[in-house]
Amino acid sequence: MSFNHQLSGESGIVIKDSPLVSFALAVNTLSEEAREYANKKCFSHRVKKGEFLVRSGELCSYVYFIQKGILRGYVQDGKKEITTWITAENELATSITSFHTQQKSFENIQAIEESELTGLHYDDLQYLYNNHPEVNITGRLLLEKYYRDAEERAYIARLTEATSKYQRFIATKSFMLNRVPLKFIASYLGMTLETLSRIRSKLSHAK
Repeated sequence: MSFNHQLSGESGIVIKDSPLVSFALAVNTLSEEAREYANKKCFSHRVKKGEFLVRSGELCSYVYFIQKGILRGYVQDGKKEITTWITAENELATSITSFHTQQKSFENIQAIEESELTGLHYDDLQYLYNNHPEVNITGRLLLEKYYRDAEERAYIARLTEATSKYQRFIATKSFMLNRVPLKFIASYLGMTLETLSRIRSKLSHAK
């Protein structure tokens, strides 16, 4: 499914923006030509709970906007899965290194919930960058945002106290607590499930 022009009575032709384009427009203005091209190239994609968008060793050729659901990225260390990020509605998701270098991904991207996404292919994004300068500004602003998010993840990883890690998670991602399995949260925070359970019990009794 692509997102194309629709007729709108007396006002003539208007653009029905895809969710991904609407997200970009909240960051920066786009020309009608850029919007039209992106809307034609964007597509809807649904993934079931537990299904993979990308597996390690595969090429990630798409960037996705999450309309509904939660995704996680993780790497495999022997038999252990290490969750590296968790993200939900109204955010972008991709295997960053694989997407931008067009090399095989070292991480897996999996749906924690059934998710509704809007995708855009790497080649189509490059066309927009090359032909519409304002898209480069949009891309820079979004990269700045996600760099700050990466800095937050690095900050949590460097905290030495497990309780401080969890409290920071609550402060920044509390909406995920009842939607994400605790084993994934524990992995994301770099602690065992048992440690996380003790911390949650301690904080609950403290209230």
